[in-house]
Amino acid sequence: MRLRKKPWARPELEACEFFVKNPKEYKGKWQSVFGNSNEIWLELGCGKGGFISKLASSNPDKNFIAIDIKDEVLVLAKRKIEDEYARANLNPSNIRLMAHEIMLIHQILDHNDVINRIFINFCNPWPKNSHVARRLTHPNQLNQYKVFLAPHGQIWFKTDNDILFNASVKYFQQCDFKITFITEDLHASNFEQNIVTEHEQMFTEQGLKIKFLIAEKTVSAVT
Repeated sequence: MRLRKKPWARPELEACEFFVKNPKEYKGKWQSVFGNSNEIWLELGCGKGGFISKLASSNPDKNFIAIDIKDEVLVLAKRKIEDEYARANLNPSNIRLMAHEIMLIHQILDHNDVINRIFINFCNPWPKNSHVARRLTHPNQLNQYKVFLAPHGQIWFKTDNDILFNASVKYFQQCDFKITFITEDLHASNFEQNIVTEHEQMFTEQGLKIKFLIAEKTVSAVT
């Protein structure tokens, strides 16, 4: 469903202290943006912010970058982040929100930006053969992530889509990632660190099983 244009979304985002207007300016120096040496965790496609708001507010000893492309979605994420931090009586100093095309992630992150963990939740499966290169787990993307992902850094990937999941397993193996955890039914597994996203709740209510894996960057995967 196409989102209706909201002219007030961008001004509200730009007035937000944790929204980054020009992320390209910080390429290679994201650690200095946070002013500490804490690990940086990255969510690609944060949507309405249900996941990242809970994760970041419950891990104040980590830094977080959340990326999506549409202001109309990001403004909802901004509000959820504010609500979660207010509920925890915390200042959102450990999170940065930004609008950027994820396929062009190399424009805002490089080898000097050490990312310890990447989260990809319910991304577009791009089912047509002519579109598979747009998948966020496609080798074209994984090779970009390897540039800034720390040695032994992890990618946490969740989806409801069987075709995307099975293809992604092959993509990770092709790019020399080691899959350290995998399940085709996350909610029936013994994995205890799950945060349920908006899409996850919806798909679960529809009776769909959630697929999940953790892929680790190996020494052989270092670019």
